[in-house]
Amino acid sequence: MRIHSKLYWLWPLILTPLPGFASDVDENREAIKYLKNLGIEDLANVEVALDDVFDVFDGLVKAKKVTIATGDQQSTARAPSVTTVITAQDIEAMGATDLDDVLEMVPGLHVNRYPLAYLPLYIIRGIYSSQNPEVLMLVNGIRISNSQEGSRSIVWGGMPVNNISRIEIIRGPGSAVYGADAFSGIINIITKTTDEIKGTETGMRLGSFGTREGWVLHGQQYGGFEVALALEYRTTDGPQNIVEADTQTQFDKLFGTSASFAPGPVNLQRDSLDTRLDISQGVWQLRAGYQGRRHVGGGAGAAQALSPASQGADDRLNADLTYHNPNFTDYWDVTTQLSYLRTAWKTDLIIFPPGAFGGSYPEGYIGNPGASEAHSRLEVSGFYAGLKNHLIRLGAGYQHDDMYETKESKNFGINPTTGTPLPPGSPIIDVTDTPYVFSPEVARRSWYLFLQDVWRLAAHWELTVGVRYDDYSDFGSTVNPRTALVWQPQPDFTGKLLYGRAFRAPAFNELNITSNPVALGNPNLKPETIDTWELAFDYRATETSHVALNLFKYQMQDKILYLPNPDGQTNSAQNAGTREGQGFEMEARWKLTKRSSLMANYSYVKTTAEDDHDAGNYPQHSGYLRTDWLFYPNWYLDTQLNWIAGRNRVFGDPRPTVDDYTTIDLTVRRKDIKGSPWNFAISVRNLFDTEAREPSQGPDSNGMISLPNDLPLAGRNYFLELRYRF
Repeated sequence: MRIHSKLYWLWPLILTPLPGFASDVDENREAIKYLKNLGIEDLANVEVALDDVFDVFDGLVKAKKVTIATGDQQSTARAPSVTTVITAQDIEAMGATDLDDVLEMVPGLHVNRYPLAYLPLYIIRGIYSSQNPEVLMLVNGIRISNSQEGSRSIVWGGMPVNNISRIEIIRGPGSAVYGADAFSGIINIITKTTDEIKGTETGMRLGSFGTREGWVLHGQQYGGFEVALALEYRTTDGPQNIVEADTQTQFDKLFGTSASFAPGPVNLQRDSLDTRLDISQGVWQLRAGYQGRRHVGGGAGAAQALSPASQGADDRLNADLTYHNPNFTDYWDVTTQLSYLRTAWKTDLIIFPPGAFGGSYPEGYIGNPGASEAHSRLEVSGFYAGLKNHLIRLGAGYQHDDMYETKESKNFGINPTTGTPLPPGSPIIDVTDTPYVFSPEVARRSWYLFLQDVWRLAAHWELTVGVRYDDYSDFGSTVNPRTALVWQPQPDFTGKLLYGRAFRAPAFNELNITSNPVALGNPNLKPETIDTWELAFDYRATETSHVALNLFKYQMQDKILYLPNPDGQTNSAQNAGTREGQGFEMEARWKLTKRSSLMANYSYVKTTAEDDHDAGNYPQHSGYLRTDWLFYPNWYLDTQLNWIAGRNRVFGDPRPTVDDYTTIDLTVRRKDIKGSPWNFAISVRNLFDTEAREPSQGPDSNGMISLPNDLPLAGRNYFLELRYRF
């Protein structure tokens, strides 16, 4: 029996160290006695077990460890960025089943929705756009964004959480370290290793909307190699939320038809398969993964018109080989990483339903685009510790992003054979490898250099300065600096003064599209930029309470907007937008009793656009509350409250502000730390069946609002979970 796995289940005592626990395990006789009283006799791995308990305790009262801020591990309190770390224990306690469930606990981060497939839009401090390229997502430190839209994928399909070790989040700029798209924030998902899995775990979930999920995790040593393997599968019909009116509803009024499927449910079905392999030995680590998405429903539609038959598919392959030698020489810690990412998505979209446009399209207005990309990257970096009071990091890298294939078939637009418009009701025509495909096949090359110095000025002062230079083959070069002054006069208090600049690279579509008269590309685009200033405080007031306050202000320049061209007939991408924002985030964690704890946060942000009007469609106010309670031996209750408020409309949208909402989730879990390998949970989401909606887009150039009643979210739903470890 391994104590390591069993002591994970002490997380509800998160704000209370076990009786007699001390920092030196060898001297902690009372802790060992406590474990024996629980019936745990095998103490061979007690030190590791106690470390696990301390990890949970430190994560909710003290600062967790984070690497995302500088590339070197340090506490969140001292890191030269505003960071959040969410552990596997947090994820399990919350009863989360998807990445989006987890991220709502992050101060200043809200998960909005885009109509097509309900793609998640991660709004950090009020910053977002329709494809959400402003947030850089990494898996094990490697970007997974595509270059066509700058998004995670047009067919995303969610991300499971069973194999996640922890999630590190930066709220604020990160281009000085990570380059493009580390604009409003960074989300780094770190998967589990052999040491964390330690054996085999299987699990299953059954829940609302016909949801069925199963997974297997395995971690073990084989011939000196540490091997971790994960396999996760999920299928769901998705919530059947009703859309009362859509774009086709407006056209039906115009043409006197009844083609719209509204009122009707959004289409959120999907099947997903995730596999990951991690093999390491000594200074080498090889990781590979596959994410397959099938039958992904079109949500509220590509043109915000319901279509039960629309769906998409996506395949994402990744691999990376890392050499990391912390003792390369006496003063050098060196890392070399070679990585590859391939994405291939396709869609079958009925953009407008059968009978659209006065019956001119009896089979529907159909478009079936798809694209494939390959991303190859090489980076070499190292930490140099040969100068007193300095830790210097140098790095360089090269990447090649190639959208090597675009495909499309449709029954509208230009016939590539004749060069004339397809008449309404035409059969579907393949326009692949013609000038009329939705996007040309293009590639970009880029290289970069970065320098960072962490300088210990004095006993309580630390200065981090850094700069990164990126050069792109398609839009030029950019320089992004950062400065962070960290003051820690005592171990329990930290103050930070931060400045950083970041950029968002123009996407391939924004630069190159020539076949879409509604949204043409512009090869002369510059990257969007943002300058952010932050003042942050972190204070562990007592052994059982922790508070933090972050104040921020930012200015965005050269925001890419689609604006009318002089001909009055077309729109093209232009660097014409600005944004200014300011606000604050407050966090607190408390031990309430010996067997209960509470964490809470509140965020406020105000963002204005170039016309001095509110940028709209983001929550000015958001709040989160979580309590954990050991209410009976081996039975744990987690309660979460999520409050979203103050969502104004964009300028020119005559609708009233989006309704505020508050949802409450409950998870009851049974774990037996005395030896049972079983773990059982039941979770109820949106307990009180609150009607919650995310804002839809404002009026188009003709004043039409496609989804006047916004995007409905899931009502009350539940799942049952069973895990077994052996």
